[in-house]
Amino acid sequence: MAVPKKKTSKSRRNMRRSHHALKASAYNECTNCGELKRPHHVCGSCGHYDGREVTQAAAATAAA
Repeated sequence: MAVPKKKTSKSRRNMRRSHHALKASAYNECTNCGELKRPHHVCGSCGHYDGREVTQAAAATAAA
């Protein structure tokens, strides 16, 4: 059975775990309406992507 020869210090243990933290999700502002949206995704509020309307907005279809 493998047994460590020396005790791992708190500093070394924490340095190893430095990459385990959760990263914040990336959000960009929509160029059309200004709402926050994920990069490379269609805007959920206005339906625009890459400067053009891809889908009908949810509010526009509900009002019609």
